Amino acid sequence: MKVPEASRVDPATLQSAKATVSARRKRRGPLAPLRHWLGLHAHGLFSSLGRMARRPFAAAMTVAVMGIAIALPVALGLALANVQRFSGNVQASRQVTVFLHPDIGMDRANAIAAQLRARHDVATVTVRSPAEGLAEFRKTSELAPVLDALDGNPLPAVLLVDPNDDGAAVAASLKAMPEADVVQQDAVWRERLSAWLGFGSRIAWVLAIALGAGALLIVGNTVRLDIQHRSEEIGVLQFLGATDGFVRRPFLYLGALYGLFAGMLALGLLALAGFAIGPALNRLVASYGSHFALHGPGGIDIVGLLGGPLLLGWLGAWLATGHHLRGNRPIKD
Repeated sequence: MKVPEASRVDPATLQSAKATVSARRKRRGPLAPLRHWLGLHAHGLFSSLGRMARRPFAAAMTVAVMGIAIALPVALGLALANVQRFSGNVQASRQVTVFLHPDIGMDRANAIAAQLRARHDVATVTVRSPAEGLAEFRKTSELAPVLDALDGNPLPAVLLVDPNDDGAAVAASLKAMPEADVVQQDAVWRERLSAWLGFGSRIAWVLAIALGAGALLIVGNTVRLDIQHRSEEIGVLQFLGATDGFVRRPFLYLGALYGLFAGMLALGLLALAGFAIGPALNRLVASYGSHFALHGPGGIDIVGLLGGPLLLGWLGAWLATGHHLRGNRPIKD
């Protein structure tokens, strides 16, 4: 077919157009691909925020369920860490308490302490006199007035022995001393408490894995429903040649935003729990004559509490979009 004269392009005009396009590309500079890449990601991020804003109730429900699921195991882990700290690092405590017979005077008690300090398996020995024991008992017990009805001080001298090893051999030798009335060692209850703390830590990890998997499924199902609502739009984009990365990008940002907001909500819930429990805990600890401050998550914990849910949300969205893209490929004639 003959091309009309009006539709013919003058070679000089065509060359001028090519020069103009080339000049525009040069003016864009070497950072043009980076700006284009950043523009695509900014579009995906803000479009995801827009979709969440258009359905605030559904988004808030998803974030709330994820936030509670994330906060529960973290709260359990923090509670165990505070219990371990409150116990005075009992795993490192090896002190052996020796109650001497009441008829043992302070001179003999000091002599026994000097003999024990000379042993290679003993680090330190502290002698507590009956008067010191009575003064401490008055501070820490409500039964102190009962002692006033007794004649004299019924409390014996006490030796506080810190062994160099686990203290089992030292405790056995101290029990064999004729001056020793009662020998107490922290090993039994220390091992039991350590076992309970280890058991609680294992439960916290199991809960974290189970609830983390639940949060992953929640995000995946939410993104899957969003993909179904936009299936026709996705089909058109695929038919026009859009890559999987272009189609997947806004949904990945959507899942990551769900996870990030859930992590922020979990931090808020932990802070509220600390404010609610803190005063009552302080009164309880003060009743035992002690001081204790409840510790929350540190800087690294906060980063993990925000980054972990974000990665979970991203992974859930990636799985949902990948499943849809694999099962829905456009067929071109």
